[in-house]
Amino acid sequence: MYLLRHGQTEWSESGRHTGRTDVPLTSEGEQQARRAGAVLARLRGTDLPPALVLSSPRERAWRTAQLAGLDAGHTEELAEWDYGDYEGLTTPQIRETVPGWTVWTHPIPNGESHGDVQKRAIGVLERAKRALPGGDVVLIGHGHFSRVLIATWLNLPPSEGVHFGLDPAGLTVLGDERGDPQVRRLNVPAWEVDE
Repeated sequence: MYLLRHGQTEWSESGRHTGRTDVPLTSEGEQQARRAGAVLARLRGTDLPPALVLSSPRERAWRTAQLAGLDAGHTEELAEWDYGDYEGLTTPQIRETVPGWTVWTHPIPNGESHGDVQKRAIGVLERAKRALPGGDVVLIGHGHFSRVLIATWLNLPPSEGVHFGLDPAGLTVLGDERGDPQVRRLNVPAWEVDE
């Protein structure tokens, strides 16, 4: 199973929490998405189409999929964490009123809880597992949600997503070893391709 984070946006570059807001890719983000498609093709090592390709319905994700050469269906299950009242704010701005705040350790007023996000991650993984016997699965989404997805794959609580860094257009490969879930590759950069 392959996870692809969307390419750079103005908000991701400035550290603004971007959940529901539909922010487009920057020109650099578009280039990252194209390169990520080449990296994904090399990692997959086959011309056979994936059994399942799903994207968040946010423009930054589906456009990344499109530029990477992927024909993806859209699902709200892959949407980014709903940041509620913190939408569009940076962590330093939030910490002006909530010292020490992180998405991993604190509640989000009028947004999703850790449990809400994990429930969506479980739903995505159940769908992916049903498709895996037919071939590869590619999921195109967002930074925080994908980190929860990785934690959930490893049977860890959502807060453990803090340990998995994901760059714009970075690829992660999830698999298993004799039935035990594992991360095979983490955050393969979009520039890791022979030009």
